[in-house]
Amino acid sequence: MFRNTNITKFTIVSFILFFQLFSSQTLGSRLDKNTLALGEVGTFTINISNLNGKAVQIAPKNELLPFHFEEIKDSISTTSEFYERTITFAVFEEGKYTIPAVNVKVGGEIYNTIPYEIEVINTAKKDDQISDIMNNKKVDLQFTDYWEMYKWYVLAGLAIIASIFAIIFIIKYAKKQKSSPKITTNLTLKELNALQKKKYIENNEFRSFYVEFIDITRNFIATQYHIPANVLLTDDLINLMKKTNSISPENEKALEDIFLRGDLVKFAKTFPDQAVMQQDFEIVKLFVQNSTKDLELDTLRNGV
Repeated sequence: MFRNTNITKFTIVSFILFFQLFSSQTLGSRLDKNTLALGEVGTFTINISNLNGKAVQIAPKNELLPFHFEEIKDSISTTSEFYERTITFAVFEEGKYTIPAVNVKVGGEIYNTIPYEIEVINTAKKDDQISDIMNNKKVDLQFTDYWEMYKWYVLAGLAIIASIFAIIFIIKYAKKQKSSPKITTNLTLKELNALQKKKYIENNEFRSFYVEFIDITRNFIATQYHIPANVLLTDDLINLMKKTNSISPENEKALEDIFLRGDLVKFAKTFPDQAVMQQDFEIVKLFVQNSTKDLELDTLRNGV
């Protein structure tokens, strides 16, 4: 009876040891070369088996090896039972270096790999001479050779010059278009229509009406007839219009009355009614519309 009991205990202990042996984690590491040439690639591998789904904690990617080791690739492969990390690296300085023991935490337990020594050597010798396969040969280049080498630079330069000229032409053409009599006429008519929509006349806001109305008229004369109407005093402007003869006498007289009335309104010396404001508006609008005729007559007059 005593003998059978001992055999039973031995069997149980053996089973437990066997189970622990085959169920515990196994940590392994491997270095493919202990001696490397400068810049030669080496491989360091860490593997763990029998994980049983436990988490593995280790240094982050590209941060496992010491400073002198230039990590080229750091790849990790995992399953519920197996973990493998492979790092390819190179060292670019001669000497002896150590890959220290790496701490690996599996579940709640900590394991350590073994350290490795690596020697990095320079395989080139001081007396080694590097010679060309053949001596250098002088070659005379022709025009076509230079053209093949530099044609894209030349074409790019020509394209840039052409673009600059095109931009200058477009800017000048756009300015010319903007300053043409018809464009100026159309822009001023739009400003007059916008003024009319404000209903200053209907609401008897004569001062607001004449302030904006006179500004529009002065700016139009300055642009269309090249008379500095937007900076001159009223009396000076009237005298200059008469001297230039660019504007017809009928329009000069009508504009003179409107400018003088605008000054009186501005200084509260007169209070025009709706009919007067509407009449002044229509006179200027018609003057703007027919301004090209004045310019044509002035051109003919100067030509003669």
